[in-house]
Amino acid sequence: MGLVTQVEDETAPTVLIVDNNPMSSMRLANLFKTRNFVIESCEDGDRAVDEYIRLDPELVVLSLDIPSLDGHLAALEMREHGGESRIVFVAPGRMAEVARDAAFSAGAVTWLQKPISNEALEAAWSTILGPIPTAPGLEDLDELYPDRVQIEADTGPMIAPLPLPLPGQLPPLDALPELPVVVPVTAEPTPKKKGKRGRLVLLLVGLLAGLGYAASQGLLPI
Repeated sequence: MGLVTQVEDETAPTVLIVDNNPMSSMRLANLFKTRNFVIESCEDGDRAVDEYIRLDPELVVLSLDIPSLDGHLAALEMREHGGESRIVFVAPGRMAEVARDAAFSAGAVTWLQKPISNEALEAAWSTILGPIPTAPGLEDLDELYPDRVQIEADTGPMIAPLPLPLPGQLPPLDALPELPVVVPVTAEPTPKKKGKRGRLVLLLVGLLAGLGYAASQGLLPI
């Protein structure tokens, strides 16, 4: 939940502080409170973009190492929505090179090294109130963060599925027509019939065998 500091002057400018470090966020809030700013704060990049659109603040103080969207991408998202807000990046010394590149890419007025002191803010104040640079990183936003937008590959025209019947639209089972059941029949081979010639041959063979047996038993006259 964002922290809001009420200022009696209705014309006072608003600063949006985005930092997930409570001590750093409190330090920044105190510094800008003494400069008569209305203070609003949040802790992640997604929320920061939403708050930027809602508030249209005069100044955004944005930490680079924040969750959801890092500060660089959050600033580019803000720039895409337009507005005349000045952006100041804050980052630890180890991220100095990243901070300089991000400031140039997102058109930030400057960047400050953590922890922010009143002297450092005062020294950079004229730059903070100076002209707002352009944001050349907007042209390369999709290349810098290719996963920002998911685009599905074209797989050709889609075929609309057939609509399913709603409950109550199905006919009762007894109203469905009966379909004939087809049982496959396998034809058995037809036995070959023996011809007349075959039967005569067998008959002669049997007759000759009988005569030979009778002769061997002396049953036939000689």
